[in-house]
Amino acid sequence: MIYQQDWIIKQIENMVQMIAKIIFKKDVVTYTVTYNEVNTGKDLLYTELLELLSSLKINQAENLLFNNIKTSDWDYLKIAMDFYTKLNKLSDEELAEADFSREEIKNGLEEILKMFGVLFWE
Repeated sequence: MIYQQDWIIKQIENMVQMIAKIIFKKDVVTYTVTYNEVNTGKDLLYTELLELLSSLKINQAENLLFNNIKTSDWDYLKIAMDFYTKLNKLSDEELAEADFSREEIKNGLEEILKMFGVLFWE
């Protein structure tokens, strides 16, 4: 079971790295909140995702992401990739406490990539 979990962790990391290099021409993709007087919907979404993630309300966070993603704006892909990267770094115990699995992380990331039309290895 541990070997399988490690394999899924690595698979998620590889997907994120490949998309970062191919789409964004970077080694790592993160989203940065601008923190100005008028926060954008993207900034508010990202902030709320991080708050839910820190409270281990992962299902709620993922639903929020899917309900608010706009595939016409690549920043939302950055937000999603950043979210799933942070999610993948949680321990197995934290994921179990949140009733979430590594397989769900992989599936969510794949679904987001499909929405943006960039899942090309199926």
